[in-house]
Amino acid sequence: MGFKCGIVGLPNVGKSTLFNALTSSKNAQAENFPFCTIDPNIGIVDVPDQRLDKLSKLSRSKKIINANITFVDIAGLVKGASKGEGLGNKFLSHIREVDAVVHLVRCFDSEKIQHVNRNIDPIDDLETIKTEILLADISQVEKKLQKNSKKKMTEKQIKLLENLLSKLNKNENLYENLDQEDKKFLKEIGLISPKPFIIVCNVDEKSVKSGNKYTDDLRKKYSKNILVTICADIESQIIDLKPEERENYMKNIGLEKSGLDKLIINGYDLLNLNTFFTSGPEETRAWTVKKNTQAQKAAGVIHSDFEKNFIRAEVVTFDDFKKYGSFEKSKENGKLRLEGKNYIVKDGDVLFFRFSP
Repeated sequence: MGFKCGIVGLPNVGKSTLFNALTSSKNAQAENFPFCTIDPNIGIVDVPDQRLDKLSKLSRSKKIINANITFVDIAGLVKGASKGEGLGNKFLSHIREVDAVVHLVRCFDSEKIQHVNRNIDPIDDLETIKTEILLADISQVEKKLQKNSKKKMTEKQIKLLENLLSKLNKNENLYENLDQEDKKFLKEIGLISPKPFIIVCNVDEKSVKSGNKYTDDLRKKYSKNILVTICADIESQIIDLKPEERENYMKNIGLEKSGLDKLIINGYDLLNLNTFFTSGPEETRAWTVKKNTQAQKAAGVIHSDFEKNFIRAEVVTFDDFKKYGSFEKSKENGKLRLEGKNYIVKDGDVLFFRFSP
């Protein structure tokens, strides 16, 4: 599994510029007027992982297949979107489909690029987006509770939605004290406000390393949330460089990681994801699973037959595989383990699944 990340924000905060940079494409228009992006642009990005290259060389694989992230550049949102203002209805329908949300806020001053509001105030911008999303969820639940919807729901589900509506109006935690069945029901409704999110501050070049007054204010206000600082203009310059040039350029401006790397690292943490590998002569491949996934379920990510007819998993850690060079050599040195269906897959595990035909 990969995961889908929606880039959202007010008009002219740099969404399309960042999308183009992250996906190494020119697919998204980037112009200086509101609602330039109407339909969502979608880009699938390989997740960089140096471990893949090493495993591939050791196994002499014919090809490498990375895990991937899907980025969705969603139409700009304005106050009143929950009631259909601007492109609100389109925005809200597209954001319901993503796993996580990137809240992009403008944290730079510029006379050349107009802002939908007169003053640059990223906290107010973010609160506007969150409020519109909350109002949209309230409207969604109210519709579900209308008489024609009640006929299709159980009494338990109706009570659940009534409690949910109360929590939404108070802006309380929606999933507190809910069992898995209730959570599944709520997920099917397509609520947006419970989705995990990352705040991304789009800054100017001089602020990309240490931030500025806007990023400082955001860190104080949202101290419990993940906050990443990116300069979309720098990211746009990086994509046109060769790998060795890119490394030198980033070193010269004091950047340790690109914006894409930052988002991937934080996105995996946010969604509690791990990476395991399969490696052999045909291919070396990265697979993404939730943390605490059992071996049998992980096998199902590769193919449903692997899960259905699971026998065991042969496991070597990446470090041991790197040290000894193969499954066979790892086994000779006592580093290959045989694990059953309940084994919890760890990040970096190199796995070979045995299953009955």
